Amino acid sequence: MDNQKLIIYDSLIIHEILSEIKDNLNFNISHIKKDELNLIKNNENQNYIFLTQKKISNIENQFILDNLPIRLIQLIERLNVEFLKLNFKDQASQIIGKYFIDLNSRTISNKKDILRLTEKEIDTIVYLNKSKKPIKIKELQLNVWDHKSLLETHTVETHIHRLRKKIKEKFKDDQFIISSKEGYFII
Repeated sequence: MDNQKLIIYDSLIIHEILSEIKDNLNFNISHIKKDELNLIKNNENQNYIFLTQKKISNIENQFILDNLPIRLIQLIERLNVEFLKLNFKDQASQIIGKYFIDLNSRTISNKKDILRLTEKEIDTIVYLNKSKKPIKIKELQLNVWDHKSLLETHTVETHIHRLRKKIKEKFKDDQFIISSKEGYFII
């Protein structure tokens, strides 16, 4: 969680209070003044919570602290919840090739079509996408299916065959998951 950052806008008192207990927090703290606001507006990094007392346009991930006074423990709890929401939102979707994968709803989509997938199908796509090299069937059995048996099984091949068929039927794409002698991979 070291990369999570709380940016406190124009409230030196809150910054000083949280700085005193920073060793007990799950996020880093910084403070900006009104004249530094344009630095946030141009920031590509979205892994921050922007704490302010009034809503500011064109700023992402704002946490508006308008119910003062507030107990310190409540403030920290609410900030932690906001960071959890931010992480959940960031981890909820991925772009893989020309497709958008929504991990929560288990869908894959392009600009016009949506296809529902099973949990294992999503897990397979995400696992294949993380690798820069083809993935062997045994590795998929172990890491996606948690199948540690030495018995011969065609579970992986069957699932990938069905997944490729679904993608081909919905998106007319038979090149999303490729098989080779070395294994399966996504291009």
